Amino acid sequence: MPPHCDTMNGPVVKAAKRALQANDVSGILAYVPKQSEKEVIGTFERAAQVMKEGGAAAREVADLYFFETVVRVHRAGEGAAYTGLKPTGLDEGPVIPVAEKAIETDSPDALIDLLCGYVREEVTQRFHHMQHLKEHAGEGVDADRAYVSAMLGLQVWSHGLYQYAKADPHVGHHEH
Repeated sequence: MPPHCDTMNGPVVKAAKRALQANDVSGILAYVPKQSEKEVIGTFERAAQVMKEGGAAAREVADLYFFETVVRVHRAGEGAAYTGLKPTGLDEGPVIPVAEKAIETDSPDALIDLLCGYVREEVTQRFHHMQHLKEHAGEGVDADRAYVSAMLGLQVWSHGLYQYAKADPHVGHHEH
């Protein structure tokens, strides 16, 4: 999955910043599993204390400590490894920005168009490649093998896409 939840401009850090600015931890709790609330609340309280008492450098460290804790706990709740906070500006690929815009505009149309268009292009390309190889099947074992590989590849890819589309949105899908 492209970098997103663990970036400095991702939704988790944005929610954590809003929680710190409002001095209200409740805004970040939806991003973490219930069993991790105490850890997040404790970290929030320590960060908020530093915000009141510390200088600019101490506040920056407290913010980072809170962001790292929340992202780590969030990622663990998704079954994903925490590999540190990523900087702003990483390439999220074409889908994440369109998905975010769909959420902002309350319309899935652009996201549906993007995803369906990509699937249509991939199926068409894979199918035509398989059809081309099918025309040469029977010309020897190597040609037969190439056709079978493309034919089974289309089927397996299609099945994997279907399984991915039907799967829990967080289980096993966070490898970078």
